[in-house]
Amino acid sequence: MRIILASSSPRRKQLLAQLGLRFDIIAPAIDESRLPAEDLVDYAQRLSRQKAAAVLAQIPQQPSLIIAADTIVEQQGDLLGKPPDAQIAQAMLLRLRGRTHTVISGFTVQRAPDLPRIITRHARTIVHMRDYNRDEIAAYIASGDPFDKAGGYAIQNTTFQPVARIEGSYSNVVGLPLEALRLALGEIGLPTAPA
Repeated sequence: MRIILASSSPRRKQLLAQLGLRFDIIAPAIDESRLPAEDLVDYAQRLSRQKAAAVLAQIPQQPSLIIAADTIVEQQGDLLGKPPDAQIAQAMLLRLRGRTHTVISGFTVQRAPDLPRIITRHARTIVHMRDYNRDEIAAYIASGDPFDKAGGYAIQNTTFQPVARIEGSYSNVVGLPLEALRLALGEIGLPTAPA
């Protein structure tokens, strides 16, 4: 059975490899717009299901297990996406500085066409940011790291180290909640290495 990660994220690729799986990557193309008044957990889970379905449509007859995910950053009801430029990255990092926000990842594991099954779940992590200064923000933005990350930061960045502490899954903040994913893969019949 072919295992496919429905993501072009290098971080998700690194995380999934920690489970000892051999997998291919197919990046799906979907509309990631949020529906009016859509709950944030529903939004993340819906996108993960749509990503899995988009990849499955490309390989309809091949026995496959598809893993798809979507991660969002929320603070006080506002979504903080990937900053398109330095000015927005700075505004996001200033907004998050010394405060708390939530990271939600929805993920889908879909097995098809043999023994078809779909599991969609989510993980939620509370993130407490440290009180970094403007010079640190400027240096971090100059590194280019914020621009492909929801919320404009990477918890795993060893130079900036923006996070003071978390409540929940570390890997969820990186982009793929390995603990919850491992359980789902076991339920669908795929044993993995410990997360």
